[in-house]
Formats: sequence, structure tokens, C-alpha cells
Amino acid sequence: MDLLRSLPIGLYLEQPVTWLHRIDARVKLAWLLSFLLTPVLASMAWRLALVAILTLLTLSARIPWRVWRQQMGGLLVLFTLASLLIMVMPDGIAVVTQPRWPTPDAIADFDLEAIGTLPETSYRYVLVDLHWVQITQKSLKLAVKVGTLLFTLIYSTNLFLLTTAPEEITAALEELMSPLKWFKLPVTEIALTLTLALRFIPLVLEEVQNLIRSVRTRAINWRKLGWRHASQIWLMVAERLLDNLLLRAQQIAGAMKVRGFTSPERHQVQWHQLHLRWWDWLFLVSLIFFWWGRFAFGNPV
Repeated sequence: MDLLRSLPIGLYLEQPVTWLHRIDARVKLAWLLSFLLTPVLASMAWRLALVAILTLLTLSARIPWRVWRQQMGGLLVLFTLASLLIMVMPDGIAVVTQPRWPTPDAIADFDLEAIGTLPETSYRYVLVDLHWVQITQKSLKLAVKVGTLLFTLIYSTNLFLLTTAPEEITAALEELMSPLKWFKLPVTEIALTLTLALRFIPLVLEEVQNLIRSVRTRAINWRKLGWRHASQIWLMVAERLLDNLLLRAQQIAGAMKVRGFTSPERHQVQWHQLHLRWWDWLFLVSLIFFWWGRFAFGNPV
């Protein structure tokens, strides 16, 4: 069991270097915020378009199939199950049925020739009615909206983390938050803390992986132990995990102290140099048209 390979969500893909890797992190942050904000109060067609755009970005970047399968496979199953569950759930609207023609007492008061016949349409509110499950217009629209919204929010963030190094993210955030220094906010300290946190995630996965392997090599018969003894073992494993993580954090702090690191302002390290190239400006200009399309075609009817 390799958690670093079986749980790739949120990890950086170093090889191969795609065209998404070459885009400036600040530009990708702007596009990420656009993907997170434009689905709000948007039409169903716009949300489906966002899903299609994210899929096309993944295919055009030529991300390896194994990574694409691990990234998209579990998310697609999750969103499909959530959409199906919402689709078959009651929509909360009590449809009151009434006879097509008026009652005999009402007929006596009105002229049938003046009333005429009701126009027939192909619209049906109840799309599927199998007695034990019912799908209506509202439940179908709600399922599509929730599924596309969850997919856009999670996968756009995941694609950003997949093609952007942690150093680039922190450098971009530090530069974008630089105006906050006028308010005496510790922007550099925040960026350094975020960098260490992103670098600490693989260490956590590695420690969890080693502990799980150590438990599996002992071939414990969990059925004979029972719930009480099994919970005690997992509590011991959790305690050992916490001790190992604190030890790793102490080692990182000691390494920074030995290298003379006193504060981010005095010992600032530039992990990544940000430069806007011509394709970055092209994506920034296309972002304007993206927002124009949202307000022109993405508003709900």
C-alpha cells in the first residue's frame, strides 16, 4: 500500500512538464478564483460548460493516463453517486392534481364553446415514475447543479495543485498579498508557514504509510481481538504517528536554526522567480472574455 501513489489528490506532478506547468502561478490563481466564483448563481448550461472546459484542459495538457485516472476516477464516482442520490430524492414540491375538465356544476355556468379546448404540450413535470423511484424536472436540475458544482470546485483546485509547485504558490501569494504590508501584516511569515505546511503533507502521508505497513507485517487477527483491543491498537498507532510528526517538525526547525534562519525578513529565500511571459498575458486577456461570457450567457433564465 503506497499512499503517495494511491492518494495523489493535491500532490504536485513534477514529470512530465505540461503547458499548464509553464503558466505563471499568479495567472493560474486568477483562473482558479474565476472557476470558483463563476458557478455561483449561474445557469445549468454554464456549469456544464465549466466541466467541459476543465476536462479539455486536462486532455490538452496530456497528463498521463494513470494520473488522470486516479485524479478523475474517484471524483467522477463521487459526483455521480451524489447526483443520482439527489435525483431520486423527493423534490419537496407537492403537485396538486386536478381534473382536466370542469365539474358539471361549473359547466352549467360557462359556455363550453367559448372556453374551447386546452392546448396540448409535451411538457412533463414527472419524467420517470416507477412507484418506488420518481424523477422530476426539479430533482434532475438540482442533481446536475450540485454534481457540476462539486466537480468544478474540487477538480479545479486539484488541477491547480497538480500543475503548480508549492514554492510557486507561496511566491505568488506573497506577491499578491504584498499590499497588505502597509497594514503591518506578516505577509512573508504567512508565505513561509504555507510553504512548510505544503511540504509537510508528503511527510505525513509517508509516516501514515510506514505505520500501516508495520501493522500489516505483524499479521494481527482483528476478529479475535474484538472492538476493544482493536481500538487500543489503533490508539497506540495514532499516538506513535503524532510523536513521529512532532519529531519531523522538530528536525525541520533544527535544520533551519543551524542554517542561521532567524526570521523570514532577514533570511529570505527566493524559491521561485515569477516572470510574466507572452502566453501569461494571453491567458490574462482571455480571462476578461471568460467573465464576459459568464455575465452574457451564464445568468439563469
